[in-house]
Amino acid sequence: MHVFSLSSVLHCRCSKCFSLPAKRRLRKRVPALSLLSLPEEVLLCVLKCLSAQDLPAVRAVHSRLRDIIDSHTSVWANVRFQDVWPMPDNLWLFERAAESRNFEAAVKLGIAYLYNEGPSVSDEGRAEVCGLKASRFFSLAESLRAPADPFVWLFIRPPWSPSGSCCKAVVFESLRAECQADPGKKASLLYCLARVLRLFDDEKKHSEALTMLEESSSHGCLQSSYLLWESKRRAAMGDPGRYLQCLRTLRDYAAKGSWEAQLALGKACVNGNQLGLEAKACSDVVSQIFQSSCPLPKQRMFTLQKGMNDTMRYILVDWLVEVTTMKDFSSLSLHVTVGCVDRYLLLRSVPKARLQLLGIACMVICTRYTSKEILTIREAVWLTDNTYKYEDLVRMMGEVISALEGKIRTPTLLDYGEVLLSLSPLDRRSENLLHYICELSLLYTSLSQYSPARLAAAALLLTRILHRHANPWSSHLSECTGYSLQDLVDCVLSLHKKCFHDDVPKDYRHVSLTGVTQRFEDDCYQQISKEKVLEFSELCVILEVKEEELSAAQPLVPPSSNTADMHTFLSSPASKNKRRREDCLQEDRGSFVATPTTELSNQEETLLGDFLDWSLDTSCSGYEGDQESEGEKEGEVTVPCAMLDLVFEDGEQHCRAQSSEDESPFEETGHDEGGSSSRTRGVLFRSLGDLPADLSSGYSSVNSSPPSSSASALGKPLAVSPLALPPAAQRHVHRRQLKRKNAAEHSGGEISSLII
Repeated sequence: MHVFSLSSVLHCRCSKCFSLPAKRRLRKRVPALSLLSLPEEVLLCVLKCLSAQDLPAVRAVHSRLRDIIDSHTSVWANVRFQDVWPMPDNLWLFERAAESRNFEAAVKLGIAYLYNEGPSVSDEGRAEVCGLKASRFFSLAESLRAPADPFVWLFIRPPWSPSGSCCKAVVFESLRAECQADPGKKASLLYCLARVLRLFDDEKKHSEALTMLEESSSHGCLQSSYLLWESKRRAAMGDPGRYLQCLRTLRDYAAKGSWEAQLALGKACVNGNQLGLEAKACSDVVSQIFQSSCPLPKQRMFTLQKGMNDTMRYILVDWLVEVTTMKDFSSLSLHVTVGCVDRYLLLRSVPKARLQLLGIACMVICTRYTSKEILTIREAVWLTDNTYKYEDLVRMMGEVISALEGKIRTPTLLDYGEVLLSLSPLDRRSENLLHYICELSLLYTSLSQYSPARLAAAALLLTRILHRHANPWSSHLSECTGYSLQDLVDCVLSLHKKCFHDDVPKDYRHVSLTGVTQRFEDDCYQQISKEKVLEFSELCVILEVKEEELSAAQPLVPPSSNTADMHTFLSSPASKNKRRREDCLQEDRGSFVATPTTELSNQEETLLGDFLDWSLDTSCSGYEGDQESEGEKEGEVTVPCAMLDLVFEDGEQHCRAQSSEDESPFEETGHDEGGSSSRTRGVLFRSLGDLPADLSSGYSSVNSSPPSSSASALGKPLAVSPLALPPAAQRHVHRRQLKRKNAAEHSGGEISSLII
């Protein structure tokens, strides 16, 4: 037998024991991939996702990356500026992005130059320089949103400084000159200018505004066309032929997508055959409006907002209700404000300590949009008990506008409710109950599973049931809304459970948060919230629903009140931290230069002159004060009197909703379960004698301090008699007294030691 040696091993040649050695497989080394090795198309998609903090660093890594970034405007147009504000060191980045059609950069630059918060501008000619730069970026931002609803007019609306040295006036004149140079491309800007002029009490300005609206409408601005229709509607109502043509024009605007025109068309169609259509066709028009309403999935915000829950949002909305009550804002302002807060929380993450800042910033924006009486920035900061600074609020406004892409107004529960009231009118008391239910629904995110139109229809049905209407949901209501009685049963039961059955959350003092209930205990609402409500079992009988089956299918879950998740919610520094913040406020504001935007009302100037010899030091700027709270009659005072004061206790942060009706501020020592802690409580109805010395007037560099003679007179708080106050202030005192009385009733215990 032949054998041979292979690797020192003897083998025979038989197939049983002989095998060839296995060949070693060498793996080829794969070349390492880097960002630079990607194709340019893929690399471009990656670069478009960068934030403003990362883009300069990536640009400096390699010359190829720098060339791609510099040669593609799409990268600059998509760069994200979330939580980044224009400052001298990054101003080039904002301007480059804005010129590349980046909406967020343009909006923030416009607001930053208008209020001069961030970019450094020399003192000489500050209003003119800032105004021209702000108008440039505001114009650019509007051009990027067409044909959306224009928003720039919110920031330049009157009143303006009487001296003429006002940045708002400079922006207005600059935008008007731009429109005169090229009116064809500036339809949205003409609309903004017209909205500003309509807010003046001057017939000449109103006539000029009408001319601007006509020119803007001729260039395709749908919002201008609708405003023109509103101005011509009353004149056309006397002539049936003209009014018919007016309604047909409205139908065209509604078909083009104007939801304001759609709601107006719905109101016009519910009362008969005004369009020359059959009754069924009119019902179909209204039904389409209701059926096109979509729900806003508010529950998703808790996925993005880590650590936030229903109770935290409830506390925030409850506080916004109190601010609305103190300032006598309309329910529409409240609904639009809460809508903006919810939409922002669905888009961007917000630290719990800044939720109150988000809420008050949305209210500042929305009151400018919906009402003549506005909430000034200076007053909004005061309402937060100076937890935040003036510049914090300005920058949050920029974040909100950029995140919502300038879309402030969306259809609300009240809008659909007005259509329903045109369809099925109610007496005054029932109408107040409807509005009460609508405001209560704002507090609960679980109700967002229903569309606003469906919720409005369910609120109307519940109102009619509670007030014992014979036919709570007629066939006519069903035809016009597209909702049958069975379609609304589930929503009606949910509304009743949440609004009248569930236990409301309580603050750390175990005081129930009942801002909406106390708001509707006022005489102007006929004290509708005190009315006894139908029991849930009786409601189930009326709706022919078995309560036992309903409870088994949908167990009643009270609102979450997990205090462990609320430790950092709406935090306010402790007394010593607050004092330290106020001590350094002078130094912080010294580094900022402000542009006057008239945030101080005439009435506030008068009162502050009487009580404190108020003096705005304008020697460094040449500008006069901020007068943005217009529309108040002479002698009437609206004093900010709602604060959400939050304190640290045992290393944890707790929320405290403040309420007070005393005429003079005072300090009170509180004791908690873990021991005693001394804290100064915020005051609802604050005497002007106790205004903080560093209260912002709307300027970062101008601080208000009373003269020495006035300071000596303020050794003790001023006691203001309610009878000595103007009528508006007396109404506020009466409401605070009513609120104090009702707070004890709602809490079910003695809380006299907790009232401040």
